Amino acid sequence: MKKLSPLFLFLVTIIHAQTTLTPDKLWDGLFKDVQLTRAFGDNKTFVDMVPQYKPNVILKKYAALKKRDSASLRAFVVANFYLPGTPPVHFTEGLSLQQHLAELWNTLTRPKDSIRKNSSLLPLPGSYVVPGGRFREIYYWDSYFTMQGLAVSNRYDLIEDMLDNFAFLIEKYGHIPNGNRNYYLSRSQPPYFAQMVSLLHEKKGDAVYKKYLPALEKEYAFWMEGATTLKPGTAHRRVVKLPDGNVLNRYYDDNNAPRQESYLQDVTTAKDYRNKDGKAFTNLRAGAESGWDFSSRWFQDTLHLTTIETTNIIPVDLNSLLYAYETVLMQAEKAVGRSAKAELYAQKATKRKAALQKYCWNEELRFFFDYDFTEKNTTDKWSLAGVLPLFANAASREQAANVKKVVEEKFLRDGGVVTSLYRTGQQWDAPNGWAPLQFLTVKGLMNYGQNDLAKTIAERWMTVNEKVFKATGRMLEKYNVENTGLESGGGEYPTQDGFGWTNGVYLKFYALFKAKTAF
Repeated sequence: MKKLSPLFLFLVTIIHAQTTLTPDKLWDGLFKDVQLTRAFGDNKTFVDMVPQYKPNVILKKYAALKKRDSASLRAFVVANFYLPGTPPVHFTEGLSLQQHLAELWNTLTRPKDSIRKNSSLLPLPGSYVVPGGRFREIYYWDSYFTMQGLAVSNRYDLIEDMLDNFAFLIEKYGHIPNGNRNYYLSRSQPPYFAQMVSLLHEKKGDAVYKKYLPALEKEYAFWMEGATTLKPGTAHRRVVKLPDGNVLNRYYDDNNAPRQESYLQDVTTAKDYRNKDGKAFTNLRAGAESGWDFSSRWFQDTLHLTTIETTNIIPVDLNSLLYAYETVLMQAEKAVGRSAKAELYAQKATKRKAALQKYCWNEELRFFFDYDFTEKNTTDKWSLAGVLPLFANAASREQAANVKKVVEEKFLRDGGVVTSLYRTGQQWDAPNGWAPLQFLTVKGLMNYGQNDLAKTIAERWMTVNEKVFKATGRMLEKYNVENTGLESGGGEYPTQDGFGWTNGVYLKFYALFKAKTAF
């Protein structure tokens, strides 16, 4: 009798076990009360908990609970649920920062998941690296930047495990969720899977394309769902057909309800939502799918979250990534000998590049911007999303030279490059700088031979990383790059430490600009 593989057994178990309702459905009134009273401060805490008893037992006890203030709710939950763990990050004396970060992979790595009944976790069959802090699961776009450091540390075993996990998620759910939690299933994050495959392809060759091509095609189909039946001037889920017939993409979410991990914040924002379209929660969730949650990019008036209109916007970064995705699909189809399919993806990439330049390039301002397809113009909100066409090799040489000038004149700061030029109190705006945006800017500039500015940005970013680490022993999720003596801020939760993508980008920059060889 043929022996069943461990992965097959894992899949069978998941199919039977993963019928858990999302926390709002599973716990209903208890969920709302805990989140709205902020019994745990961070709304993400409760939705990550695992119950100690069967739901009907807990709900029966809750129905009998007389007092339901924040303190009483907290005590009730602590008595009936297991709190989610956040392993501390330790520093071994005598290690350099580079050595510490290489050691830190073990702290941030989770083994394949065990299945826990009524947990929101979507179990994965292989090991993976989490960002750290409140982020206790795998995150989609974070992982690409984490992998930059894993490659420097020669941890291709972990890179492949994470790619296998993502392929598993695509196969099971049709896309890669924001993270492996059931409350994230209605949305994805920026589509870096093709770039991750390319990273492993650099090490292992065409066998990587062959292995992951089915997953690549299936995820691409998720992003393009509905494109073939759209009429010009209409949108469906993540695709928009413009009046000239060009198809570009937007961020979206299929669930028009408050995010469960930020329930109180979304309910509060919706009360003052200024548009009359009934899409407050859809726009907030689409902003979360973008990874830029939240930013002036998505605000109609630039400054206020209550004017959020993410689904009206064709993001320059998303469409640059999908251009790169189509290019990788073309290369992968060639590698497996399917020349007709390769040509099809080549044509799609050519059309997208032309549309990207037509709709997102502002000739007067000499920079790439998001495009508002309801207003039929570029948003002209200055952000580092405008460097993504350089990262994806979708800009002309002249455009790249102009982007370089803008980055140097408008975005360069003492600690690297600033996310946007606006102070909104949101975390994806000034004065904050983020590891992924430093990497994308540096890589984009290097693609077009602008190595001096790329090196300046990388060195300034590493300096602020090192300065904060020396003072605190921590690597942070984001940094204040305008005043490196102050902390970053904004957003829905305190700055987290750990931190996967910061570690990864620092190691990559160190290997590129400070070390003759990787340590």
